[in-house]
Amino acid sequence: MEKSVDVVIVGAGVAGLVAARDLLRNGADVLVLEARDRVGGRLLNGELPGGSPIEVGGQWVGPTQHHAMKLIGELGLSTYPTYAAGEHIGEFGTARSRYTGRIPKLNPLVLADIGQAQYRLDRIARQVAATDPWRAPRAGQLDRQTFDTWLRRTARTTGGRDFFRLVTEAVFSIEPEDMSALWAAFYVGAAGGLDPLINVVGGAQQDRVVGGTQRIALELAKELGDRIVLEAPVTDVDRQPAAASGVRVTTRGGLTFRAQRAVVAVPPPLAARIRYTPGLPGDRDQLVQRMPMGRVIKVNVAYEEPFWRHAGLSGQANSTHRPFGTVLDNTPHDGSCGVLVGFLEGRHADTGSRMAPDERRAQVIHDLVGYFGPQARTPLAYIERDWAQEEYSRGCYGAFTVPGTLTRFGPALRRPVGPLHWAGTETATRWAGYIDGAAESGHRVAAEILPELS
Repeated sequence: MEKSVDVVIVGAGVAGLVAARDLLRNGADVLVLEARDRVGGRLLNGELPGGSPIEVGGQWVGPTQHHAMKLIGELGLSTYPTYAAGEHIGEFGTARSRYTGRIPKLNPLVLADIGQAQYRLDRIARQVAATDPWRAPRAGQLDRQTFDTWLRRTARTTGGRDFFRLVTEAVFSIEPEDMSALWAAFYVGAAGGLDPLINVVGGAQQDRVVGGTQRIALELAKELGDRIVLEAPVTDVDRQPAAASGVRVTTRGGLTFRAQRAVVAVPPPLAARIRYTPGLPGDRDQLVQRMPMGRVIKVNVAYEEPFWRHAGLSGQANSTHRPFGTVLDNTPHDGSCGVLVGFLEGRHADTGSRMAPDERRAQVIHDLVGYFGPQARTPLAYIERDWAQEEYSRGCYGAFTVPGTLTRFGPALRRPVGPLHWAGTETATRWAGYIDGAAESGHRVAAEILPELS
């Protein structure tokens, strides 16, 4: 027997859960279908020795991420700062330095080059973020080229280009040649500039949620209760069900649900794998074919204590030549052990995923020893997550567009198709790719739907 509700939501990540909560609080009958056996999507807590939670998925929030910070407060959760005291380690080319502040000690010509390239990027990004990116001045010119092409024309030194390649890997988990320059400018503008994206203090990595960031989804799920159905991957969405208006949604297990409206709140590549009847408009289908996911292997390495702090180090390290190119202090709030978190991103994740697990672990530990010395050689625990192997993520941190996508098909990103609506962090106008963007998209799609319900 089919169950009928006002709205069916596909996906129990932050976007889907926020949309469901907004609709429920406004009197709508909602149901959330989630393919996994848990809620949270790309948010997931693991466990350290001794039982403390540790984030193996998305984790950070920043002071200008107003939707995320408001949500955390509403749910009764609290945050604590990412440890950032002391000196950072930077390895750029053949030079290694310990430094404080935003950028390591570099050749003055390289520093000047980075500064002028960032100025140009931030200026373009502000223009792109002021409207839909496909309507921005120079949108066509930017979308016809990769971000790598733009950087090669803008950054004049090898060191400057290496810096921005590292930033691209750290922020997007891809390479500059993979991505449209227009998407890069939109993403930077949606965050308010490059500094908010890459900074810890005052930036996107400033704060963590006590108890692990998946608690955002877990607390939202408590309010929704049995309106969430787990282990129910959606296979079909029929927007012309027989003898009824609205939609019929079918899961792999054969469950079917009727609704006036449906929200698809999963990453674009996964949305593309659902069978729609009738087929989606060509612009929407072409759009999601051109929005792959980034690729990242996230690794938390636990030690008895945060030994790097005793050496006056923050735990933050970056390298243009090591595969483990970005590292931060990820010690839990209770201080039960010391943790360094780092990432194999983009091409390094490609290579890392093809290694045997022991070989990959050895590479990570080798790089940590290179950064922090022999004390990094003997961890208590090694916890990794390859998000490209996740059946219902297929990558992280988010999707991006290849050249030519936004100017040709961008309006289909958020535009409903009859009773179908689209949510997810990639559809956000601010902080796309982050928890904040996911929450924004959930609020938006609920506001779209409520006036349409009979």
